[in-house]
Amino acid sequence: MTIQTSDFGRALNSGRLVVTAECVPPRGADAAFVKDFSDKLPKNLDAVVVADNPDAIRSSAFSAASLLKRQGRKNVILAMTTRDRNRIALMSDALGAAALDISAILCVAGNHQSINICPQAAAANDLDSVQFLHALKDMILHGVGLGGNKLDLKPALLVGAVAQPYMRPLELNLLHLRKKISAGADFILTQAVFDIKGFELWLEAIRKAGFDKRVAIIPCVMPIADVDKARDLQRSGTYGPIPDAVIDRLEKAADATVEAVAIASEIAVKIKDMPGIRGIHILSPGPQPLAAAVIKQAGIDATSLGSVA
Repeated sequence: MTIQTSDFGRALNSGRLVVTAECVPPRGADAAFVKDFSDKLPKNLDAVVVADNPDAIRSSAFSAASLLKRQGRKNVILAMTTRDRNRIALMSDALGAAALDISAILCVAGNHQSINICPQAAAANDLDSVQFLHALKDMILHGVGLGGNKLDLKPALLVGAVAQPYMRPLELNLLHLRKKISAGADFILTQAVFDIKGFELWLEAIRKAGFDKRVAIIPCVMPIADVDKARDLQRSGTYGPIPDAVIDRLEKAADATVEAVAIASEIAVKIKDMPGIRGIHILSPGPQPLAAAVIKQAGIDATSLGSVA
């Protein structure tokens, strides 16, 4: 697998572990929130991934990505949800992101709008995430937009997608992932890993299919400091199985935040050296960025990283 020579692309090709972290924009029009959040993240992450209305109506991901660039973050990845934009808006925003020197677009379908976001909203769903990936790749490689129109300048972007390691049967799971790889995904972020045995089964199937040679697999870890949220996620199965032991540790902990960091760090340590893994991504479900603590405790200290996000 060869990825175009951008800073983030070079990091993916370097052979070392790539480390990225998430930025969830605020629920209000607060530019200072993004600056404060960025200040609390390690300075030399390989990239910061900006979430796009994952759980509520939030400030624009595009705006937050632009603010992160202003704060000196070199490598910013913009998540774009096909739920909320038709193909005109998707492609226009992608071109705008390239003009702002955004490193990559993460193509996601997004949760249904009725799930805590805005039940009254009508979803766009003009393209699904695979179609969006394919359209972006045509623009990047051939300079051709949707409808066959020739672009004045090809966008310099990497494209990524999301995988759910716990979707079964595995055959169907691999079929979904194969579509995303065939559409041109350069990297894959997984949903958060809690059940390590289930993740290992998926990764073994990925290696057997040779997918790890075609795309950079970057599993996610997530420190959940809110016990009630952890229970809700366990019931919903959003991130696959969350072992009872995780809930028990959070409930019994004197400091749930410290315990959440410890759990996420332990998971990162167990999966970071598995064959086929190219990096670790730290999700941020709460207002406090815990990526720096997870990176340090997991032994992937930011001082060892080569790029500056």
